[in-house]
This record gives sequence, C-alpha cells and structure tokens, in this order.
Amino acid sequence: MSMYHVPILLNEVIHGLQIKKGGVYVDMTFGSGKYSKAILDAERKVNVIAFDCDSDALANKWQDKRLKLFHANFRFFNHFLDYLNIEKIDGIVADLGVSSHQFDTAERGFSFRFNTKLDLRMNSHAKFDATTIINTYSFDELNKILFEYGEIKESKLIAKEIIAIREQKPITTTQQLVELLKPYVKNGKEHKFYAKVFQALRIEVNDELNALKEMLNKSIDYLNTGARFCIVTYHSLEDGIVKNFFRTGNTDGLITKDVKGNVVGEVFRNITKKPITPNEQELHENQRARSAKLRIAERL
Repeated sequence: MSMYHVPILLNEVIHGLQIKKGGVYVDMTFGSGKYSKAILDAERKVNVIAFDCDSDALANKWQDKRLKLFHANFRFFNHFLDYLNIEKIDGIVADLGVSSHQFDTAERGFSFRFNTKLDLRMNSHAKFDATTIINTYSFDELNKILFEYGEIKESKLIAKEIIAIREQKPITTTQQLVELLKPYVKNGKEHKFYAKVFQALRIEVNDELNALKEMLNKSIDYLNTGARFCIVTYHSLEDGIVKNFFRTGNTDGLITKDVKGNVVGEVFRNITKKPITPNEQELHENQRARSAKLRIAERL
C-alpha cells in the first residue's frame, strides 16, 4: 500500500472532514487506501464506502469490516449506496489526481518518460484508449480536446500534424507522440508542454470532467446536514467545476435569486474561501503535490 501512492494533504483532509462517531464516509478515489485508513483510524465507530475504477487499486484493500471497496467509477457511487440501503452519508473525500502507481507503471501509458503504448485508461479493462483518439478523431475533435483540456495554443497545428502523420503510419506509442510534438515546444518548457498534451488525452479517454460533474451533482441528495466534502484537484478545469459547485450547488455555477436579490436554496457553506495548498515540507517530500488544491464545503 505504501508504494502505490502518496496521499496529498492527508492531515488537512482528515481535519476538514470533522469525522464523527457513527458516521458513514465515502472515499471516491481509494488508490493507496490511505485516506480511507486515516478515516477509520480517526474514529473506531465509522464506516467507509470506497471506490476506484483502477483494478490495480483493489490489491491495496485490507481486512476491516468497516470498509467496503468497489471496483467502479465514482460517477456511479449512488447505485452502490442504494444497493447497501445507505440513504445519507456524513462526508466525502475525493483526490482527482493520477496515482504514482499509474504514472510509474510504464505500460499504462500515463507518462511520456517511457516509450510504450498510448493508453491512459484509468480502468485498464475499458476498450477506449488514447491510441483510438489519436488515430480516429477528426481535426476538429483533436483541436477541441487539445485546446480545451490541455490549454494548448498550438492545438490546430498539432491536430493537423497528427492527421498528416497517421495517414502514413498509425501513431501507437508515447515516443511517436513526443517526437511529433517536439517542433512545437519551447526550450526549457518540454516537460510542461508534454504533460498538458497527455492531460488532455487522459481527460478525454476517461471522460473525467463529465464523471466529476455527475458525481458532484448526485452527492447533494446523499449528504447529511453538516456533512463535509473534501476534494483535491490538480488543474484549473477541475478546480473551476468544484469551486462553482460549492458556491452555487450546481456544476454550471448558476445562482438563483429571489425578487429581492437574495440567493435561493444555498446548498453548501464554504469552509475554504481559498483552496488549501501543500506546504513546503510536503512539496519537498512529494513533487507531484505542487499543483494540488484542496477545497472543503459543508452541506447546509
């Protein structure tokens, strides 16, 4: 379990959850299991329902009758709570980052450090992968995901280059993609540029933003009054969705007001007006924490 993934802002998350005796908590992204374990260690009489779409994470489960772990995308968490006859929960934690295990397992294709198959599936049993995107998406589709999900200014040029190259030979490896990208990278910015391209592809492969919105919107009906929601994001697209959700109670960020201009139907109280970020010690120990932002809200 210790080698799988280092949890980000663990102490801040556990403090933010305000764990109470008899509570039911949901860990939307089990990973190494350390968030779940910290919840169970904080209070003897609690239960944790956990989810992970990566089957590799299931090996990190330990024997504890208070923990139930399901191999599923968190967008479907409600089906499992209904199956367990759980109507209300007292807190949610979600860490939206890619695990260290996924980055460091070459054949998963999450990192441009390795020359391997273009994959990027969170669920390795899914059929749709990054190779499919690169070799079948139209110019407009490629441009859209590179620009919107990767925030890449050269998205049109890269989309055009992908189509030109794949007409000669399929693009199937991470190294082929990196070589294709090299002409568009500024010196000294290679790592950041490649990371953005891989991020864009990963978001599309796993439908990450839609899954996040679906999970957030469903959560409202299950959270008890006073329940805490702690969520760690790693890029502006995720953080913007979470910020809107906590502020307005919907992922579109739409605010409803009455005739007097008062906000109608507030759902959350923001505990963190500004997101919590890792301190210097955590950044020193875990460089992958550098872009993490924790937001916490309480169900009204």
